[in-house]
Amino acid sequence: MAQWQQIRMLDNIHREQVHRLYSDTCLPMEVREYLAYWIEDQNWNQVVQSDCSQACWLFQTMLALLDEQLGRLVWHAENNSDMVIKHNLRRSKLSLQNRYQEHPEDLANLIAGLLREERAILSAAQAISPTRLEPLPDASLITGQENNIEERLAEMRKAIQGLKNSIEQLEDVQGIFDFRFSAFKILQGSTPSDPSLGDKWKELQDMINHLDRCRKDVLAGIQALLGRSDTLRELLLLELSMWQDRQRRACIGDACDTSLRQLEKWYTGSAEDLFHLLCLLQTLDELHQKMTYEGDPLPLQLHPLKQRLQEQIVCLLKSAFVVEIQPKMPFPSRRPLLLKTNSKFSVQVRLLVKLMDRDHKMEVKMEIDRDSAALVGFRRFNILPSNTKTMVKDRPQVEGLVCDFSHIMLKEQKSCGSGKGKGGKGASEGTLPVTEELHVITFTLDYCYQGLQCQLQTSTFPVVIISNTNQASSAWASILWCTMLGADPKNQQFFSSPPTASWAKLSEVLSWQFSDATKRGLDVNQLKMLGEKLCGSRVTPQSPITWTQFSKSGDTFSFWTWLDGILGLIQEHLLELWKNNLIMGFVSRKRERYLLKQKRAGTFLLRFSETTRDGGITCTWVEYNNDGSPKIHSVMPYTKTELKSLALPDIIHDYQLFAEEVRPENPLKFLYPDTPRNDAFGPYYSERREGDLTEKKKYLGRRLIRVSSRQQDEPRTPEVSPQEPHLLEVSPEEPRVLEVSPEEPHILEVNPQEPRILEVNPQEPHILEVNPQEPHILAVNPQEPHVLEVNPQEPHVLEVNGEFLPDNLDAVNTLFGSFMLDKNDPFLPPPGEEEQFEYPELFRLPDEMPELNLDEGDF
Repeated sequence: MAQWQQIRMLDNIHREQVHRLYSDTCLPMEVREYLAYWIEDQNWNQVVQSDCSQACWLFQTMLALLDEQLGRLVWHAENNSDMVIKHNLRRSKLSLQNRYQEHPEDLANLIAGLLREERAILSAAQAISPTRLEPLPDASLITGQENNIEERLAEMRKAIQGLKNSIEQLEDVQGIFDFRFSAFKILQGSTPSDPSLGDKWKELQDMINHLDRCRKDVLAGIQALLGRSDTLRELLLLELSMWQDRQRRACIGDACDTSLRQLEKWYTGSAEDLFHLLCLLQTLDELHQKMTYEGDPLPLQLHPLKQRLQEQIVCLLKSAFVVEIQPKMPFPSRRPLLLKTNSKFSVQVRLLVKLMDRDHKMEVKMEIDRDSAALVGFRRFNILPSNTKTMVKDRPQVEGLVCDFSHIMLKEQKSCGSGKGKGGKGASEGTLPVTEELHVITFTLDYCYQGLQCQLQTSTFPVVIISNTNQASSAWASILWCTMLGADPKNQQFFSSPPTASWAKLSEVLSWQFSDATKRGLDVNQLKMLGEKLCGSRVTPQSPITWTQFSKSGDTFSFWTWLDGILGLIQEHLLELWKNNLIMGFVSRKRERYLLKQKRAGTFLLRFSETTRDGGITCTWVEYNNDGSPKIHSVMPYTKTELKSLALPDIIHDYQLFAEEVRPENPLKFLYPDTPRNDAFGPYYSERREGDLTEKKKYLGRRLIRVSSRQQDEPRTPEVSPQEPHLLEVSPEEPRVLEVSPEEPHILEVNPQEPRILEVNPQEPHILEVNPQEPHILAVNPQEPHVLEVNPQEPHVLEVNGEFLPDNLDAVNTLFGSFMLDKNDPFLPPPGEEEQFEYPELFRLPDEMPELNLDEGDF
């Protein structure tokens, strides 16, 4: 749970401490409120201890985020209802700019101290009441504006109850007047000369004046209630727009509360009040039908008030119809707004006003691209199996008026004249590729309640529809870009001229991708490296980034393709290491060298390769020459292919570096900054059982390890002096796999697909030890010769079982006769002569196989 959310749930005593903490204007509380998540995501203690550049970076990012928040408030503003909020936020931004522009490190130090004080207050509150800070399920946090809504709803309900009492009194007054007026008419008709008629007429005149004042007071009360309703509706619309913004950010990875429980409560309460007010207007209309008089205000004001009230109700209902869960496929990717043809997905709509007429069927209709005529070149789709569904109230496990479209599929319509769609290969008949086509799903509901009928409509955020899974990464880049920039859903031609994004905004979204998928976002240093990769070394929070820079430009692949490949690599093979901060990840070669050269020999770090398309991770460590100068080594990146067969912790544990010495060594000793290798990666090593050499086994156990050579600049097969012992050569450019038995001495298995050179010192005998229990078979690839290098000064003689073999193919051919028909393959006949090949008698099968008689002595 976020720290600021817990702060807002404190009791009054501890909340007063927080108010005193922020009583100074050094950091306004509204800035802490609006940037709560971002502030808590930064490592301010590290920023304080580092140089001024990081503090300056964070300061500029904070100002950019405040500008974005101000822009969002302006965009959502209606009738200046949030004028005070905008004023305070703008004043806070200017105050921060004036105070910390020259010394941003002071702001970093201040925020670090404030966060420590907040944690101390929370600890004290937790000690007093441990359950106080535990959130209730789906409970909304009460802010000042939410309190305002609650108070206005209570006042509205109280005023309507008072109006109801006034109308009941008005009805009584009108009833009394009607009775007395009828009695006066009867008396006037029977005794027209009665002297009391004048007094009675005067009483009736006073009563009609009182009735007129009562009617005018009731109408004035209704007028005031409609004004309050307008203000309440504006507050609700602002809350709804903030929820939609949270939902938009949640779709692209931000951790936001997208619950609608509180909004549904407010909307339903407001609608109940308005429908109650509509019933009171109908009661007034009935009173008017029963009695009217000259100067009666009801005929002139009743109809406009009723019309205005109905407009408010319709406006409230239209905003209350929302897409609660945006379209999402269950697999292969659970990223929202990314759909695939002929694959099932689900989407859910909700009416926040829980009022329905049981006699009226509430059917929701689903459509895609309603204005498709304006989308020239866009694909068109059919919705299967059905595009209509009935909205149900309070289903099991689901409260409210909800319509859940599940197991829906989109099938592409065939293009006219071509007989096929355009989505198969991503080729576009229009100006945009498939992954940049934005489609909108629209829902329509015919609503009826208490005689009021209206049509409600809502739409999803723009979705991208692919036809092949290899388009998913590019399609998600499009979703990120248009959703991040708050594209108007009606602008489906957004990518005809995509706007630029600031690095402050894009960096935040990129961090969300990692925090959503791996539960660990990107820190300041990692984002700085990405920013420099995109924009160069002079990147700032305001640096503009184009759509082409983000998703298209690059020598072999785009920035997003590279980053998404790393994200997939983490999810599949490195998740726990990444979550526990064992992988530095995004660090440039320059900074990597700067960090390692200050550490002791054997210190290493893990970073992502910048040249691997689908994600690669490499290990870099430091050594020191005899003169004390540092030497940095890196191994070829490990990709998904290698990590499928061998986990990275095991690679690090068993990694061997072959040097001039006979015995190899593991150069990886301390994970940066100074954590011993086994302390860092020990919990992630594969389980191994020590072997018992006395135990009889059919096969020896084995495991894979990675090795490299220290001589990174020498050729693959160098010449070796006869006086030097033999060396196993391993290319430094790519790791080699050794299979090692944990129970027996090391056995080297050589891949027959690649030639290997066995270098032998002729001055020492080369002895091959063979297990006498099993025959020793040397497997040689017939397509690549196995080379044996010897001293040319001495005769080349092979000795087998005390007999000498010839050293050239001619001699072998003479020895074996007709078997040596092809020098490249002595055991096969020449091509095309298979039918003439005559097998010697030695290889012919007899006509009858003799019976083999065995007894117990033979065994």
